[in-house]
Amino acid sequence: MSQMRATFSNQQGESLAGVLEMPSGAIKSYALFAHCFTCSKNNPAATWIARALANQGIAVLRFDFTGLGDSTGEFSHTNFSSNVQDLFAAAQYLEQQYVAPSLLIGHSLGGSAVLAAAQELPAVKAVATIGAPATAAHLKHLFADSYHQLTQRSSVEMQLGGRTFNIRRQFIDDLEKYNSVAHIQVLNKALLIFHSPADKVVSIDEAARIYTAARHPKSFVSLDHADHMLSDSRDAHYVADVLSAWVSRYLTAEQTVAKDDSHEESVIQPGSVIVRECDKKFTREILTSHHRLISDEPIAMGGADLGLNPYELLLAALGSCTSMTLRMYANHKQIDLQDIQVELHHDRIHANDCAGCDEHPQQIDVITRVIRLNGNLDKKQRTRLLEIANACPVHKTLNNKIQINTSLMDVQDDASR
Repeated sequence: MSQMRATFSNQQGESLAGVLEMPSGAIKSYALFAHCFTCSKNNPAATWIARALANQGIAVLRFDFTGLGDSTGEFSHTNFSSNVQDLFAAAQYLEQQYVAPSLLIGHSLGGSAVLAAAQELPAVKAVATIGAPATAAHLKHLFADSYHQLTQRSSVEMQLGGRTFNIRRQFIDDLEKYNSVAHIQVLNKALLIFHSPADKVVSIDEAARIYTAARHPKSFVSLDHADHMLSDSRDAHYVADVLSAWVSRYLTAEQTVAKDDSHEESVIQPGSVIVRECDKKFTREILTSHHRLISDEPIAMGGADLGLNPYELLLAALGSCTSMTLRMYANHKQIDLQDIQVELHHDRIHANDCAGCDEHPQQIDVITRVIRLNGNLDKKQRTRLLEIANACPVHKTLNNKIQINTSLMDVQDDASR
């Protein structure tokens, strides 16, 4: 698993800061996490859940809403509507840079926000809420002591979560727009509701309102004894485990046929490899009849550095074949070869610097291979093992004149796959 910083702009051109938790292996799908009111992307529950999902193959973008955390803008100028717009901006960022999110997750007021935003995001297949109120209007109870002041003044200072915020009247006015559950009734997404009976911030009655309003498929999971903020990491990891298992059913439909493991084994023949995109940058999934790998480019080259780059894969092929061939020969000849290490480096040099090369004014590829053999070996054995290394199948392939035949798959054939 790795982390990547994400920066994108909202409708007002303000910079929103996020963190993308990337799986170390194949990426099943992308998700967007909306944090609780006045929280940030670094809220422990958001962090724990995002990382746990990444460990299960779901890349998760968590970000700061306008005016919070590392995002720019004034929190006092924001409202619930602007939070929803920030979600749209985050979803657009994922779509442009990687793949549009198929899962939305919202904690507390973030849950209300994803419920409001989901219908406008066609790529989203599933929505999960955690301790969320049915509508943003529920938030009005936090302003009970200041509500009268806001009817007389344009703004007031309030203490929320131990911090002082300047709240404008337009924030309260905006909440009135979200006092209906009509958008939940027409959600048309798979819905999973997490809520604790012990939640003292948002009553579990709000979960009942969401569940009653939503149409199937919908599910409810009780977070026994958990507090509103999921301050116990075990509760957050439980949410991630259940969410990952639940959402797999609803994300299957958007994956290509090859995503199904049993189908992959039937269509990818031994000796064949399929390489396909994981994002709109350089991360690639490499599929064989029984295995999956990830290739990528370094961050400095615009990639996410989630796997070997293409030339590292090439060196890995030669190095592993060299080592396997040496081991096979040593075992067959009962040579006391205890350990093999192969170090390789790829470079390009000018042909004039290469002794024995054809004299053409061009660059050539040079692979330097250094083999370390440990064991009770005499000079004759070591010399013979070097000859065997140079005879490994991949070495021979690279030394041969290689013909690569490339064609484009017919559109009709492609659609039938």
